[in-house]
Amino acid sequence: MADSHIILYQGGQGEIVEKKSRFIANIFPVQNEEEALEEIARMKKKYYDARHNCFAYVIGENNETERCSDDGEPSGTAGRPMLDVLTGQGIHNAVAIVTRYFGGTLLGTGGLVRAYSGAMKEGLANCVLLKRKAGHKMSIKTDYNDIGKLQYAARKLELTELDTIYTDTVTLVLLVPDDMLEKTEKEVTERTSGRAGITCGEKLYYGISGGEIVLL
Repeated sequence: MADSHIILYQGGQGEIVEKKSRFIANIFPVQNEEEALEEIARMKKKYYDARHNCFAYVIGENNETERCSDDGEPSGTAGRPMLDVLTGQGIHNAVAIVTRYFGGTLLGTGGLVRAYSGAMKEGLANCVLLKRKAGHKMSIKTDYNDIGKLQYAARKLELTELDTIYTDTVTLVLLVPDDMLEKTEKEVTERTSGRAGITCGEKLYYGISGGEIVLL
């Protein structure tokens, strides 16, 4: 599993108008192709009276599954540009449906590519994208004399403090990125002269949204 990539945390919708044609983009997070097809079917039912419901989706850690459809538009003018927006931004596990209500004026191939790409970008602007990272919860058990040193070290290393548990000892729980594990353990050992007990949890995945940690 890749340690870092962009995921669609919350879907969104966007709309643009080109020469009286409406292009409505709906973008959803999905985990597999079945979910993607369900969202496509749902949007086609919702926008049953539209001229076109084009789609694109990418599934898998390395986008093992990529599909797109022009749904009656000239070949290569809708689905492929939509797919290119997703892959160009490095997004995984997402499906996009762009609905077109024809406004009476032909846009030409170049105009269609720009319109479908533009609708996608507008839709993504209203989504929540997260950079998924790999890390571990590290629990550091120490005495009250050392906790200040450890909290200072955590700030210095720009680590997120998840919890501090006070009993007869103090346990500091940090979220440590994969590539910071060795450095953090070394820093803790040096600052406490080896007195602190370090327990490293299993690998987890997280992102940051609005300054808040989101466990994935």
